[in-house]
Amino acid sequence: MSAIIDEIFDLFARYGAGRYGEDLSLEQHMLQSAAMAEAMAAPRKLVAAALLHDVGHFLHTGGEASAYGARDFKHETLGAVWLSRGFGDEVTAPIALHVQAKRYLCAVEPGYLERLSIASRHSLGLQGGVMTPADAAAFAAAPDCAAAVLLRRCDDRGKDAGLPARTVEGYRGLLTDCLRRPA
Repeated sequence: MSAIIDEIFDLFARYGAGRYGEDLSLEQHMLQSAAMAEAMAAPRKLVAAALLHDVGHFLHTGGEASAYGARDFKHETLGAVWLSRGFGDEVTAPIALHVQAKRYLCAVEPGYLERLSIASRHSLGLQGGVMTPADAAAFAAAPDCAAAVLLRRCDDRGKDAGLPARTVEGYRGLLTDCLRRPA
């Protein structure tokens, strides 16, 4: 199981400096998202999810990730499926749902859409746009809604180019602790 941890660190080393439409690298964004989860006293597995929520950008074969692309390659699904080789639902479900959580928050929280970064607003259109009231009600009833929304808030706040964050290496122990244990 620790092989996936080595693979994650290799992905960060190879692709972490890449940009995706924000004023900071993917690695900086993911580290800041994890720091936000820690600051909000989120459970350890949600901190891991915050750190890994955009790993799908590293796995996409279409070149540099960009929020300004012409199509959505579903980085959230790609990342969650890849991570499920070593992590359970408490880590992967919020990752799989963090884009839906953005769509949901746009539908139910006044002013949320206007607070999104320009890149997040652009990608929202590619990702299905604001949820309908019926879709928002269904999402709110989903068992992983609260974790996905908390992850989304960490994602939204992890976009400050001047904010310091720990290094990826500083999360090795946490990621190892969050691995799914063999039955």
